[in-house]
Amino acid sequence: MKISELLQKQEVTISCELFPPKKGSELEKAHEIVKEMARVKPSFMSVTYGASGGISEHTVDLANEVQNVNGVMALAHLTCASSGKDKIQEVLRELKERHIENILALRGDIPEHAEFPLPNQYHHASELMEEIKNFGNFCIGGACYPEGHPEAESLEADIDNLKRKVEAGCEFLTTQMFFDNNILYNFLYRTLKRGIEVPVIAGIMPVTNAKQIQRITSLSGTILPQRFRAIVERFADYPAALKQAGIAYATDQIIDLIANGVNHVHIYTMNKPDVAAAIFQNLSEIYHLPN
Repeated sequence: MKISELLQKQEVTISCELFPPKKGSELEKAHEIVKEMARVKPSFMSVTYGASGGISEHTVDLANEVQNVNGVMALAHLTCASSGKDKIQEVLRELKERHIENILALRGDIPEHAEFPLPNQYHHASELMEEIKNFGNFCIGGACYPEGHPEAESLEADIDNLKRKVEAGCEFLTTQMFFDNNILYNFLYRTLKRGIEVPVIAGIMPVTNAKQIQRITSLSGTILPQRFRAIVERFADYPAALKQAGIAYATDQIIDLIANGVNHVHIYTMNKPDVAAAIFQNLSEIYHLPN
């Protein structure tokens, strides 16, 4: 099944993200994480391609583990910043062989101290989307930034880039994390105003430790509302309490989103099945609401 078909049903969907191990020896552990994550029965699971410009050799393997071993629809990430055109063609063939139909096409993080783009690389996610579309029979998703991409000249320029992605074949969008739902609602208004009508999946990250917060603010510049800052300040020295508060805050965000008609949510789990399970438990009745 393609994710675009799932999103057209307008049912509540809650999906999860996981990332492959950096070392091959950790692959068995990653398979166990997939198995545990699958137990909560997410609508689909995405598998990242490699952080900070890295290349993951295990994305296809884990996407296969998600879908063909554990029976959950898989969304495989694919980036053009860290992969040449030949590598992308190879990955597309591997995904097709495993009947994995859904790809999140990204530019990705530019590798540190690397020249980008090289002659054999795509410059932008929209170019990668065009290539995937030409390859055929994939559902293509893309990323979006409710607060604006850090490299965009302006919010309007960022919306222009989104428009190009949709014209290139993007069928749905998944947002970067945000901690104030009003930011998303304003973003959705701006995208609709520009004629971008593909489904938007809201990306939520349950922050469960203080290091996560420091990394989020340093890398993405994501705005942390005062309510969230108060939680961090109160519980920063109490890891168990901060984890509980982070799960509660993310749950509250998701409930507000669904109550306001945003039916599709993606949880950035940081490979923590227990966190995903706690959120799904909090949403056990909401997740299964009828149309």
